Order: sequence, then structure tokens, then C-alpha cells
Amino acid sequence: MTGKNELLERIEDRYDKMSKGQKRLADYIRASYEKAVFMTASRLGEVVGVSESTVVRFAVVLGYKGYPQFQKALEELVSNRLNFIQRMEVTYGRVSQSEILMSVLQSDIEKIKLTMEHIDQNSFETAVDTILNARKIYIVGIRSCAALARFLGFYLNLVRDNVISVDTNSSSEIFEQIVRITEEDVIIGISFPRYSMRTLKALEFANNRKAKIITLTDSIHSPMNLYSSCSLIARSDMASVVDSLVAPLSVINALVVALCMKKQEEVVDTLVTLEEIWDEYQIYSNDELNPVRDQMSIRFPDKE
Repeated sequence: MTGKNELLERIEDRYDKMSKGQKRLADYIRASYEKAVFMTASRLGEVVGVSESTVVRFAVVLGYKGYPQFQKALEELVSNRLNFIQRMEVTYGRVSQSEILMSVLQSDIEKIKLTMEHIDQNSFETAVDTILNARKIYIVGIRSCAALARFLGFYLNLVRDNVISVDTNSSSEIFEQIVRITEEDVIIGISFPRYSMRTLKALEFANNRKAKIITLTDSIHSPMNLYSSCSLIARSDMASVVDSLVAPLSVINALVVALCMKKQEEVVDTLVTLEEIWDEYQIYSNDELNPVRDQMSIRFPDKE
């Protein structure tokens, strides 16, 4: 494991003053945080061999308001430190094969619900206005977040001109593409655990040139927010074989819809023009299937 985590630092700083039971909890958290994150206070106490009240006091001793806040800190630790093999072991260790479909769908539903409860509406409105008023819009997303960046870039092009989806194959390519960014521009950085250093460096570069910065990430504690003037928080899956990006995609959908509503005439004109181009150059005629009708007529051969 690399780097320091706030939760682990709190445990280290307070360890010598803890009671015997609290030290047992601290030792278990440091050794098995990927298991503890899924436990209630009661279950954690049962596993470690202490009372539920000792678990709650342990969270308070560490400086948290209660067990729920402590558990969120555990989630931050897990999301940043689990590698893919560990995430697979955790996932398959708690979900049977027959439960996978419902479990994953339910988990995605919960991520959207949590995002709805905690996203800042003012930040969302600020992001919309910032995008509308920018001279150029740069979008950066790496690895699994590249799909989100491409999706956002595709639809922003229907609303705005000067939208640049940054090619992120290497750090040098990123800087070459954003080298002319100015205070009149905005850069949208998308990153979820494990966070991308290349995305962070791009945001740092843009910040040094006084560009406006919008981030789409999973937490107010995300390193992406170091340079952000406007942060959109969407919950992602903290322990899974693949990253759950359902909630971030929903936020992007909302962003695009809000932008379209504010630029209705321009969007309609663009779509009309595109439809004419697609028809003239037969863009879709040989590339897409027509919808299947609900009722199909069946022709029988004529009797002789």
C-alpha cells in the first residue's frame, strides 16, 4: 500500500491512548479494512470480540460523529486501496452466483439514490452556466472514465462548438492538446477511484493558466477537487470487479439535458442540419436496422 490515508493516520495518532478493546478494533481495521467496510457496528464488534457500544466509542475517539461517518471513511480507504484482485475476492466473497444480477442492479440503484441525496444543486447550475459561457471546453477522462468523457463530448458537440475531447494515451499528448487553454476556457475532469494522476496533472496545468475547472468525481475528499472551481459528486462502486459508473452517467445525462434546455433553438437547428446531412449522404441507411413491428404480416404461397 502506498500513501497515507486520513483514517489510518487517526488510528496511528490515537493508538497509544486507546483502551484494550479499542486497540483490538484498530488492529483489525488496519489488517482487514476491506472486510470491515461491509459490517454494521454490531457485526464488527462481534467479529473483534467487543461490544457494539465499544465500536461506537472507537469511532468517536477517532474524531468521527458516529459509526456512519466512520464507515464512510472506511469506504474512502477501501476505494483507494483495493486492487482488482482484492476487489474481485471481496465481491465474490459476499455474493453468490445466483444473486449477482439482482445484487449489481440494486447496488447501482443505491448509488443513484445516494447521488440524488447529496449532489449540490448550486454546483450543478454553476457547471451548466460555466459550460455555456466558455470559449472552449476540454474534457479529460482516463481508463474507465474515458467512456464517460467520450459520451459527454459527443452530446456537448450538439449544444456547443469548440468542444475538445482530449486524447489521453500519454501525459505528453494531454499537455500538447490543452497547451492553449486560457481563463476563457473550461476543462471538465472526470475521475473515480483509483484516481488518475494524468487527469490531476491536466487540471493542475489548467488551473495555473486560470482556466475554469469542473470535476465529476465520487467525493468532496477526492484529489480531483484540489483545483476544482465547481465539483459534481456522484457515487461510484467502491468494491467491485468493474467500476460502477451508472450514477456519474446519470449526472452527465442531466447536465446535457440542462444545457439543451438553455440552448433549445441552437440544438434544434443543429439536429435539423444533421438529419439533412445524414439523409443526403445516406449515413444511416445502410448501417442501422429498422424497428421490428409488433405485428408481422405473413404471406402464404398462392394455392394452384
